[in-house]
Amino acid sequence: RGRGVEPAITASTGIAATHIGGYTIHSWSGIGIKPFLSLYDLDAISQNKGVVGRVGTPGVLIIDEVSMLSNNVLSMVEAVCREVRRDSRPFGGLQVVFVGDFFQLPPVKNRQEGRNEESASGRGRGSYSDDTQEILFEGEAGLEAGAQSDFAFSSSAWARAKPFICYLSEQHRQEDSSFLGLLSAIRLDTVGEDHKNLLRKRYAKAPKKGVTQLYSHNMDVDRINMGELGKLSEETKTFTMQSHGPEKLVAGLKRGCLSPEVLALKVGARVMFTKNDHVTHKFVNGTQGTVVGFMKDTGVPMVQNKEGKVLFADPVEWLLQEGGRVLASIEQVPLRLAWAMTVHKSQGMSLDEAHMDLSGAFEYGQGYVALSRVRTLGGLSLAGLNERALEVHPEVLAKDAEFRSQSDAVRDAFGQMSAQECTAMQDNFLRAIGGKTRKEKEVEEEELE
Repeated sequence: RGRGVEPAITASTGIAATHIGGYTIHSWSGIGIKPFLSLYDLDAISQNKGVVGRVGTPGVLIIDEVSMLSNNVLSMVEAVCREVRRDSRPFGGLQVVFVGDFFQLPPVKNRQEGRNEESASGRGRGSYSDDTQEILFEGEAGLEAGAQSDFAFSSSAWARAKPFICYLSEQHRQEDSSFLGLLSAIRLDTVGEDHKNLLRKRYAKAPKKGVTQLYSHNMDVDRINMGELGKLSEETKTFTMQSHGPEKLVAGLKRGCLSPEVLALKVGARVMFTKNDHVTHKFVNGTQGTVVGFMKDTGVPMVQNKEGKVLFADPVEWLLQEGGRVLASIEQVPLRLAWAMTVHKSQGMSLDEAHMDLSGAFEYGQGYVALSRVRTLGGLSLAGLNERALEVHPEVLAKDAEFRSQSDAVRDAFGQMSAQECTAMQDNFLRAIGGKTRKEKEVEEEELE
Protein backbone atom coordinates (compact mmCIF):
# COMPACT_ATOMS: atom_id res chain seq x y z
CA ARG A 1 0.00 0.00 0.00
CA GLY A 2 2.90 2.31 0.74
CA ARG A 3 4.01 1.77 -2.84
CA GLY A 4 0.61 2.30 -4.44
CA VAL A 5 -0.33 -1.40 -4.57
CA GLU A 6 -3.65 -2.57 -3.07
CA PRO A 7 -3.38 -6.34 -2.44
CA ALA A 8 -6.34 -8.71 -2.39
CA ILE A 9 -6.54 -9.87 1.24
CA THR A 10 -8.30 -13.19 1.80
CA ALA A 11 -8.40 -16.14 4.18
CA SER A 12 -9.66 -19.71 4.15
CA THR A 13 -12.32 -19.12 6.85
CA GLY A 14 -14.66 -16.35 7.90
CA ILE A 15 -13.08 -15.84 11.30
CA ALA A 16 -9.58 -15.70 9.82
CA ALA A 17 -10.83 -13.12 7.30
CA THR A 18 -12.21 -11.12 10.24
CA HIS A 19 -8.79 -10.88 11.84
CA ILE A 20 -7.11 -9.43 8.74
CA GLY A 21 -9.97 -7.32 7.40
CA GLY A 22 -10.40 -9.29 4.20
CA TYR A 23 -12.67 -11.63 2.28
CA THR A 24 -12.95 -15.37 2.52
CA ILE A 25 -11.21 -16.83 -0.53
CA HIS A 26 -14.53 -18.48 -1.48
CA SER A 27 -16.31 -15.12 -1.54
CA TRP A 28 -13.47 -13.20 -3.21
CA SER A 29 -13.16 -15.71 -6.06
CA GLY A 30 -16.92 -16.21 -6.48
CA ILE A 31 -16.81 -20.00 -6.04
CA GLY A 32 -19.02 -19.79 -2.93
CA ILE A 33 -20.15 -23.19 -1.65
CA LYS A 34 -19.48 -25.06 -4.89
CA PRO A 35 -18.12 -28.59 -4.30
CA PHE A 36 -16.87 -28.66 -7.90
CA LEU A 37 -16.38 -26.35 -10.85
CA SER A 38 -17.75 -26.96 -14.34
CA LEU A 39 -17.05 -25.02 -17.53
CA TYR A 40 -20.51 -23.48 -17.14
CA ASP A 41 -19.70 -22.38 -13.57
CA LEU A 42 -16.35 -20.93 -14.65
CA ASP A 43 -17.98 -18.97 -17.46
CA ALA A 44 -20.71 -17.63 -15.14
CA ILE A 45 -18.19 -16.54 -12.51
CA SER A 46 -16.02 -14.80 -15.10
CA GLN A 47 -19.03 -12.66 -16.13
CA ASN A 48 -19.87 -11.58 -12.58
CA LYS A 49 -18.93 -7.89 -12.36
CA GLY A 50 -18.08 -8.10 -8.67
CA VAL A 51 -15.69 -10.99 -9.16
CA VAL A 52 -14.14 -9.42 -12.25
CA GLY A 53 -13.49 -6.23 -10.30
CA ARG A 54 -11.89 -8.06 -7.38
CA VAL A 55 -9.89 -10.67 -9.28
CA GLY A 56 -8.93 -8.63 -12.33
CA THR A 57 -7.56 -5.56 -10.55
CA PRO A 58 -4.90 -6.49 -7.94
CA GLY A 59 -1.34 -7.58 -8.61
CA VAL A 60 -0.99 -9.47 -5.33
CA LEU A 61 -3.28 -12.07 -3.72
CA ILE A 62 -2.79 -12.96 -0.04
CA ILE A 63 -4.39 -16.17 1.27
CA ASP A 64 -4.20 -16.54 5.07
CA GLU A 65 -4.72 -19.75 7.11
CA VAL A 66 -3.82 -21.82 4.06
CA SER A 67 -3.61 -25.00 6.16
CA MET A 68 -7.42 -25.11 6.21
CA LEU A 69 -7.74 -24.66 2.45
CA SER A 70 -8.16 -27.93 0.54
CA ASN A 71 -6.26 -28.71 -2.64
CA ASN A 72 -9.57 -28.80 -4.50
CA VAL A 73 -10.60 -25.26 -3.49
CA LEU A 74 -7.14 -23.91 -4.29
CA SER A 75 -7.34 -25.38 -7.79
CA MET A 76 -10.78 -23.86 -8.33
CA VAL A 77 -9.54 -20.44 -7.21
CA GLU A 78 -6.53 -20.69 -9.51
CA ALA A 79 -8.75 -21.57 -12.47
CA VAL A 80 -11.01 -18.58 -11.75
CA CYS A 81 -7.98 -16.26 -11.65
CA ARG A 82 -6.75 -17.47 -15.05
CA GLU A 83 -10.22 -17.21 -16.60
CA VAL A 84 -11.11 -13.77 -15.22
CA ARG A 85 -7.69 -12.25 -15.94
CA ARG A 86 -7.50 -13.88 -19.40
CA ASP A 87 -3.96 -14.97 -18.55
CA SER A 88 -2.73 -18.57 -18.82
CA ARG A 89 0.02 -18.13 -16.24
CA PRO A 90 -0.50 -19.65 -12.75
CA PHE A 91 -3.21 -17.65 -10.93
CA GLY A 92 -3.54 -15.46 -14.01
CA GLY A 93 -0.19 -13.80 -13.36
CA LEU A 94 -1.02 -12.73 -9.79
CA GLN A 95 1.73 -12.84 -7.22
CA VAL A 96 0.27 -15.15 -4.55
CA VAL A 97 1.33 -15.10 -0.91
CA PHE A 98 0.28 -18.21 1.01
CA VAL A 99 0.34 -17.63 4.78
CA GLY A 100 -0.25 -20.33 7.35
CA ASP A 101 0.95 -23.16 9.51
CA PHE A 102 0.19 -26.69 8.34
CA PHE A 103 0.70 -27.98 11.89
CA GLN A 104 -2.61 -26.34 12.71
CA LEU A 105 -6.05 -27.58 11.67
CA PRO A 106 -6.23 -29.41 8.32
CA PRO A 107 -8.90 -28.81 5.66
CA VAL A 108 -12.43 -29.76 6.68
CA LYS A 109 -13.25 -33.07 4.99
CA ASN A 110 -16.56 -32.18 3.45
CA ARG A 111 -17.65 -32.25 -0.16
CA GLN A 112 -19.55 -29.01 0.36
CA GLU A 113 -16.36 -26.98 0.06
CA GLY A 114 -16.46 -23.52 1.51
CA ARG A 115 -19.86 -24.05 3.11
CA ASN A 116 -21.50 -21.04 4.70
CA GLU A 117 -19.41 -18.73 2.55
CA GLU A 118 -20.94 -16.33 0.12
CA SER A 119 -20.54 -15.91 -3.59
CA ALA A 120 -19.52 -12.62 -5.13
CA SER A 121 -23.13 -11.44 -5.13
CA GLY A 122 -23.21 -11.76 -1.35
CA ARG A 123 -25.51 -14.78 -1.48
CA GLY A 124 -24.57 -18.42 -1.12
CA ARG A 125 -24.53 -20.18 -4.47
CA GLY A 126 -24.35 -23.86 -5.18
CA SER A 127 -24.15 -25.65 -8.49
CA TYR A 128 -26.01 -28.76 -9.59
CA SER A 129 -24.77 -28.89 -13.16
CA ASP A 130 -26.09 -31.31 -15.72
CA ASP A 131 -24.16 -34.55 -16.20
CA THR A 132 -23.18 -33.25 -19.63
CA GLN A 133 -21.20 -30.42 -18.06
CA GLU A 134 -17.47 -31.03 -17.93
CA ILE A 135 -16.34 -31.07 -14.30
CA LEU A 136 -13.00 -29.31 -13.96
CA PHE A 137 -12.33 -30.00 -10.30
CA GLU A 138 -14.05 -32.56 -8.11
CA GLY A 139 -12.83 -35.09 -5.60
CA GLU A 140 -14.02 -37.20 -2.71
CA ALA A 141 -14.04 -35.08 0.45
CA GLY A 142 -12.58 -32.23 -1.55
CA LEU A 143 -9.62 -34.29 -2.78
CA GLU A 144 -8.38 -33.16 -6.15
CA ALA A 145 -7.95 -35.95 -8.69
CA GLY A 146 -4.42 -37.36 -8.50
CA ALA A 147 -3.57 -35.62 -5.23
CA GLN A 148 -2.15 -37.61 -2.33
CA SER A 149 -3.85 -35.61 0.43
CA ASP A 150 -6.32 -32.81 1.14
CA PHE A 151 -3.63 -30.24 1.93
CA ALA A 152 -3.19 -27.21 -0.33
CA PHE A 153 0.46 -28.09 -0.96
CA SER A 154 -0.67 -31.24 -2.79
CA SER A 155 -2.73 -29.20 -5.25
CA SER A 156 -1.73 -28.95 -8.91
CA ALA A 157 -2.24 -25.18 -8.50
CA TRP A 158 0.42 -25.09 -5.76
CA ALA A 159 2.79 -27.07 -8.00
CA ARG A 160 2.23 -24.70 -10.94
CA ALA A 161 2.76 -21.63 -8.76
CA LYS A 162 6.12 -22.98 -7.49
CA PRO A 163 6.09 -20.74 -4.41
CA PHE A 164 9.28 -19.69 -2.66
CA ILE A 165 9.17 -21.00 0.91
CA CYS A 166 9.92 -18.46 3.65
CA TYR A 167 9.89 -20.19 7.04
CA LEU A 168 9.18 -17.69 9.83
CA SER A 169 10.99 -18.55 13.05
CA GLU A 170 10.43 -15.51 15.29
CA GLN A 171 7.69 -16.00 17.88
CA HIS A 172 5.44 -13.08 18.87
CA ARG A 173 2.48 -14.57 20.77
CA GLN A 174 4.38 -16.51 23.45
CA GLU A 175 7.46 -15.41 25.40
CA ASP A 176 7.32 -18.06 28.14
CA SER A 177 10.35 -20.30 27.37
CA SER A 178 8.90 -23.43 28.99
CA PHE A 179 5.62 -22.97 27.12
CA LEU A 180 7.47 -22.38 23.85
CA GLY A 181 9.43 -25.58 24.52
CA LEU A 182 6.17 -27.50 24.92
CA LEU A 183 4.71 -26.12 21.68
CA SER A 184 7.94 -26.83 19.80
CA ALA A 185 7.93 -30.39 21.10
CA ILE A 186 4.41 -30.92 19.76
CA ARG A 187 5.52 -29.63 16.33
CA LEU A 188 8.56 -31.91 16.32
CA ASP A 189 6.61 -34.90 17.66
CA THR A 190 8.97 -35.14 20.65
CA VAL A 191 6.56 -34.63 23.57
CA GLY A 192 7.94 -36.23 26.72
CA GLU A 193 6.89 -36.66 30.35
CA ASP A 194 8.39 -33.30 31.34
CA HIS A 195 6.10 -31.60 28.83
CA LYS A 196 3.07 -33.56 30.02
CA ASN A 197 3.85 -32.59 33.62
CA LEU A 198 3.67 -28.92 32.62
CA LEU A 199 0.16 -29.53 31.36
CA ARG A 200 -0.89 -31.53 34.43
CA LYS A 201 -0.02 -28.51 36.58
CA ARG A 202 -2.55 -26.46 34.62
CA TYR A 203 -5.47 -28.77 35.44
CA ALA A 204 -8.69 -27.06 36.51
CA LYS A 205 -12.11 -28.69 36.51
CA ALA A 206 -14.01 -25.44 35.94
CA PRO A 207 -13.10 -22.13 34.29
CA LYS A 208 -12.73 -18.78 36.00
CA LYS A 209 -15.55 -16.32 35.40
CA GLY A 210 -15.41 -14.52 32.07
CA VAL A 211 -12.68 -16.71 30.57
CA THR A 212 -13.15 -17.90 26.97
CA GLN A 213 -13.81 -21.63 26.77
CA LEU A 214 -12.62 -23.91 23.95
CA TYR A 215 -13.92 -27.40 23.14
CA SER A 216 -13.36 -29.89 20.37
CA HIS A 217 -17.05 -30.75 19.84
CA ASN A 218 -20.08 -28.59 19.07
CA MET A 219 -22.31 -30.36 21.63
CA ASP A 220 -20.03 -29.16 24.48
CA VAL A 221 -20.05 -25.64 23.08
CA ASP A 222 -23.86 -25.69 22.83
CA ARG A 223 -24.20 -26.95 26.42
CA ILE A 224 -21.99 -24.16 27.78
CA ASN A 225 -23.64 -21.44 25.73
CA MET A 226 -27.18 -22.42 26.72
CA GLY A 227 -26.12 -22.65 30.35
CA GLU A 228 -24.66 -19.12 30.30
CA LEU A 229 -27.73 -17.79 28.53
CA GLY A 230 -29.89 -19.27 31.28
CA LYS A 231 -28.01 -17.27 33.91
CA LEU A 232 -29.15 -13.96 32.40
CA SER A 233 -32.32 -12.56 33.97
CA GLU A 234 -33.44 -10.61 30.91
CA GLU A 235 -36.40 -11.68 28.75
CA THR A 236 -35.66 -14.29 26.07
CA LYS A 237 -36.19 -13.31 22.44
CA THR A 238 -36.56 -16.22 20.03
CA PHE A 239 -35.83 -16.15 16.30
CA THR A 240 -36.97 -19.08 14.12
CA MET A 241 -35.39 -19.87 10.77
CA GLN A 242 -37.65 -19.63 7.70
CA SER A 243 -37.12 -21.91 4.71
CA HIS A 244 -38.35 -22.32 1.12
CA GLY A 245 -37.71 -25.08 -1.40
CA PRO A 246 -37.32 -28.88 -1.58
CA GLU A 247 -36.68 -30.49 1.79
CA LYS A 248 -33.40 -32.12 0.71
CA LEU A 249 -31.91 -28.87 -0.57
CA VAL A 250 -33.13 -26.91 2.47
CA ALA A 251 -31.54 -29.52 4.74
CA GLY A 252 -28.21 -28.97 2.99
CA LEU A 253 -28.43 -25.21 3.52
CA LYS A 254 -29.27 -25.71 7.19
CA ARG A 255 -26.24 -27.96 7.69
CA GLY A 256 -24.00 -25.31 6.19
CA CYS A 257 -25.48 -22.44 8.20
CA LEU A 258 -23.75 -21.54 11.48
CA SER A 259 -26.88 -19.88 12.87
CA PRO A 260 -29.22 -22.37 14.59
CA GLU A 261 -32.76 -23.08 13.39
CA VAL A 262 -34.08 -21.63 16.66
CA LEU A 263 -31.93 -18.84 18.10
CA ALA A 264 -32.59 -17.70 21.67
CA LEU A 265 -31.09 -14.36 22.74
CA LYS A 266 -31.15 -12.05 25.75
CA VAL A 267 -29.64 -8.66 26.51
CA GLY A 268 -26.13 -9.45 27.75
CA ALA A 269 -25.67 -12.52 25.56
CA ARG A 270 -22.23 -12.96 24.02
CA VAL A 271 -22.66 -13.60 20.28
CA MET A 272 -20.82 -14.02 16.99
CA PHE A 273 -21.99 -13.03 13.50
CA THR A 274 -22.29 -15.94 11.06
CA LYS A 275 -22.41 -14.19 7.69
CA ASN A 276 -20.57 -11.45 5.83
CA ASP A 277 -22.26 -8.05 5.50
CA HIS A 278 -21.86 -7.32 1.79
CA VAL A 279 -24.13 -4.26 1.91
CA THR A 280 -22.64 -2.00 4.60
CA HIS A 281 -19.47 -4.03 5.35
CA LYS A 282 -19.88 -3.45 9.09
CA PHE A 283 -19.44 -7.09 10.12
CA VAL A 284 -18.21 -10.38 8.74
CA ASN A 285 -18.56 -14.05 9.59
CA GLY A 286 -16.74 -14.22 12.94
CA THR A 287 -17.32 -10.69 14.31
CA GLN A 288 -18.00 -10.97 18.06
CA GLY A 289 -19.97 -8.77 20.43
CA THR A 290 -22.67 -8.52 23.10
CA VAL A 291 -26.43 -8.09 22.65
CA VAL A 292 -27.33 -4.68 24.11
CA GLY A 293 -30.98 -4.51 23.04
CA PHE A 294 -33.63 -5.14 20.41
CA MET A 295 -35.23 -2.68 17.97
CA LYS A 296 -38.67 -1.66 19.26
CA ASP A 297 -40.47 -1.87 15.94
CA THR A 298 -38.78 -4.93 14.34
CA GLY A 299 -37.20 -6.78 17.27
CA VAL A 300 -33.88 -6.90 15.39
CA PRO A 301 -30.97 -7.63 17.79
CA MET A 302 -28.55 -4.78 18.49
CA VAL A 303 -24.98 -6.01 19.00
CA GLN A 304 -22.12 -3.96 20.42
CA ASN A 305 -18.79 -5.12 19.01
CA LYS A 306 -15.41 -5.01 20.75
CA GLU A 307 -14.76 -1.50 19.38
CA GLY A 308 -17.95 -0.21 21.01
CA LYS A 309 -19.96 0.18 17.81
CA VAL A 310 -23.59 -1.01 17.77
CA LEU A 311 -24.46 -3.25 14.81
CA PHE A 312 -27.94 -4.33 13.70
CA ALA A 313 -28.39 -8.05 13.01
CA ASP A 314 -31.21 -7.96 10.47
CA PRO A 315 -32.35 -11.37 9.15
CA VAL A 316 -30.47 -12.45 6.00
CA GLU A 317 -30.85 -15.17 3.39
CA TRP A 318 -28.68 -18.15 2.50
CA LEU A 319 -29.51 -19.20 -1.07
CA LEU A 320 -28.85 -22.18 -3.30
CA GLN A 321 -28.94 -21.09 -6.93
CA GLU A 322 -28.45 -22.58 -10.35
CA GLY A 323 -28.18 -20.44 -13.46
CA GLY A 324 -29.58 -17.44 -11.60
CA ARG A 325 -32.63 -19.42 -10.39
CA VAL A 326 -33.15 -19.88 -6.64
CA LEU A 327 -33.53 -23.58 -5.82
CA ALA A 328 -33.84 -23.23 -2.05
CA SER A 329 -33.40 -20.61 0.65
CA ILE A 330 -33.31 -20.14 4.41
CA GLU A 331 -33.58 -16.91 6.39
CA GLN A 332 -32.35 -16.27 9.92
CA VAL A 333 -30.72 -13.64 12.13
CA PRO A 334 -26.97 -14.06 11.38
CA LEU A 335 -25.89 -14.70 14.98
CA ARG A 336 -24.95 -17.55 17.31
CA LEU A 337 -24.06 -17.65 21.02
CA ALA A 338 -20.33 -17.35 21.70
CA TRP A 339 -19.39 -17.81 25.39
CA ALA A 340 -17.75 -21.01 24.28
CA MET A 341 -16.46 -21.92 20.85
CA THR A 342 -14.90 -24.85 19.09
CA VAL A 343 -11.14 -25.07 18.62
CA HIS A 344 -11.85 -24.79 14.91
CA LYS A 345 -13.37 -21.33 15.39
CA SER A 346 -10.49 -20.16 17.61
CA GLN A 347 -7.74 -20.61 15.02
CA GLY A 348 -5.97 -17.30 14.47
CA MET A 349 -7.01 -15.81 17.82
CA SER A 350 -4.69 -14.68 20.63
CA LEU A 351 -6.05 -15.02 24.17
CA ASP A 352 -4.68 -13.85 27.51
CA GLU A 353 -6.58 -16.66 29.22
CA ALA A 354 -8.55 -19.69 28.07
CA HIS A 355 -10.16 -22.73 29.65
CA MET A 356 -10.22 -25.81 27.43
CA ASP A 357 -11.15 -29.47 27.51
CA LEU A 358 -9.13 -31.49 25.00
CA SER A 359 -10.15 -34.93 26.25
CA GLY A 360 -12.32 -35.22 23.13
CA ALA A 361 -9.71 -34.04 20.59
CA PHE A 362 -10.14 -36.09 17.41
CA GLU A 363 -8.18 -34.26 14.71
CA TYR A 364 -4.45 -33.81 14.16
CA GLY A 365 -3.39 -30.30 15.16
CA GLN A 366 -6.49 -29.68 17.28
CA GLY A 367 -4.62 -29.67 20.58
CA TYR A 368 -1.75 -27.61 19.19
CA VAL A 369 -4.14 -24.92 17.92
CA ALA A 370 -5.99 -24.74 21.24
CA LEU A 371 -2.88 -24.62 23.41
CA SER A 372 -1.12 -22.07 21.23
CA ARG A 373 -4.05 -19.60 21.49
CA VAL A 374 -2.90 -18.48 24.95
CA ARG A 375 0.08 -16.19 25.41
CA THR A 376 1.47 -17.77 28.59
CA LEU A 377 1.29 -21.08 30.40
CA GLY A 378 -0.18 -19.18 33.35
CA GLY A 379 -3.15 -18.20 31.19
CA LEU A 380 -3.97 -21.84 30.45
CA SER A 381 -6.69 -23.74 32.31
CA LEU A 382 -7.03 -27.38 31.23
CA ALA A 383 -9.93 -29.68 32.14
CA GLY A 384 -8.82 -32.72 30.14
CA LEU A 385 -6.39 -34.02 27.53
CA ASN A 386 -6.06 -37.12 25.36
CA GLU A 387 -3.14 -38.47 23.29
CA ARG A 388 -4.50 -37.17 19.97
CA ALA A 389 -4.40 -33.62 21.35
CA LEU A 390 -0.59 -33.76 21.33
CA GLU A 391 -0.23 -35.32 17.86
CA VAL A 392 0.49 -33.60 14.55
CA HIS A 393 -0.31 -34.93 11.07
CA PRO A 394 2.47 -37.33 9.94
CA GLU A 395 2.30 -36.00 6.38
CA VAL A 396 2.79 -32.44 7.62
CA LEU A 397 5.68 -33.57 9.82
CA ALA A 398 7.42 -34.98 6.75
CA LYS A 399 6.55 -31.98 4.56
CA ASP A 400 7.86 -29.60 7.21
CA ALA A 401 11.40 -30.90 6.71
CA GLU A 402 11.06 -30.17 2.98
CA PHE A 403 9.73 -26.67 3.67
CA ARG A 404 12.63 -25.90 6.01
CA SER A 405 15.16 -27.07 3.42
CA GLN A 406 13.53 -25.00 0.67
CA SER A 407 13.42 -21.95 2.94
CA ASP A 408 17.13 -22.32 3.73
CA ALA A 409 17.90 -22.46 0.01
CA VAL A 410 15.88 -19.31 -0.68
CA ARG A 411 17.55 -17.45 2.20
CA ASP A 412 21.00 -18.48 0.97
CA ALA A 413 20.19 -17.42 -2.61
CA PHE A 414 19.02 -13.96 -1.56
CA GLY A 415 21.91 -13.71 0.88
CA GLN A 416 24.34 -13.94 -2.02
CA MET A 417 22.73 -10.99 -3.81
CA SER A 418 23.95 -7.45 -3.29
CA ALA A 419 21.63 -4.82 -1.83
CA GLN A 420 21.50 -3.15 -5.25
CA GLU A 421 20.40 -6.37 -6.94
CA CYS A 422 17.61 -6.93 -4.40
CA THR A 423 16.41 -3.34 -4.73
CA ALA A 424 16.38 -3.62 -8.53
CA MET A 425 14.29 -6.82 -8.35
CA GLN A 426 11.82 -5.17 -5.97
CA ASP A 427 11.53 -2.05 -8.12
CA ASN A 428 10.95 -4.08 -11.29
CA PHE A 429 8.23 -6.10 -9.58
CA LEU A 430 6.48 -2.97 -8.26
CA ARG A 431 6.43 -1.40 -11.71
CA ALA A 432 5.12 -4.64 -13.24
CA ILE A 433 2.06 -4.61 -10.98
CA GLY A 434 1.37 -0.89 -11.30
CA GLY A 435 3.10 0.25 -8.13
CA LYS A 436 5.77 2.86 -7.50
CA THR A 437 9.34 2.51 -6.25
CA ARG A 438 10.48 4.31 -3.11
CA LYS A 439 12.07 7.10 -5.16
CA GLU A 440 9.02 7.46 -7.41
CA LYS A 441 6.75 7.63 -4.35
CA GLU A 442 8.93 10.30 -2.72
CA VAL A 443 8.87 12.40 -5.90
CA GLU A 444 5.08 12.09 -6.09
CA GLU A 445 4.68 13.20 -2.46
CA GLU A 446 6.99 16.17 -3.01
CA GLU A 447 4.93 17.27 -6.03
CA LEU A 448 1.73 17.08 -3.98
CA GLU A 449 3.27 19.29 -1.29
